[in-house]
Amino acid sequence: MKQRDTVTMPPDEAQKLLEDGRKLQLATINPDGTPHLVSMFYGMRDGRIAFWTYRASQKARNLARDPRVTCLVEDGDDYFELRGVQVTGSVTRIDDLAGVTAIGKLIAGRMAGQDAEVLDDYVAHAAAKRSAYLVEPRRVVSWDHRRLL
Repeated sequence: MKQRDTVTMPPDEAQKLLEDGRKLQLATINPDGTPHLVSMFYGMRDGRIAFWTYRASQKARNLARDPRVTCLVEDGDDYFELRGVQVTGSVTRIDDLAGVTAIGKLIAGRMAGQDAEVLDDYVAHAAAKRSAYLVEPRRVVSWDHRRLL
């Protein structure tokens, strides 16, 4: 058996890691073809990664030109603790205020230690300047090095 087969997570475990996570690494494609890599808070909607960003951000400009993304959610500090899920796909953009606000509330609700009223005010203020995105997965790759022990 190949090591890749040993460390690959079953789909339900990969989905649980995505559902339990709060931050991911998001890669978009810059105009010159280089990757633009940033950390983002995210949520899950109907099994898909959801995030939002300011409409004038570099990632938003990149996604308007090329909707392809790669998202990485990972966990662990030592080699035999490492696990992760990489989702490659394309985004669907949401621009209507109600849709953006709903995604904003989803993400804000996952931010630890914040008062709900403060978060609602933040989301209402920020939503007017943002777009939201849903990742349509094309390929999902996972690994869990705990399976090597």
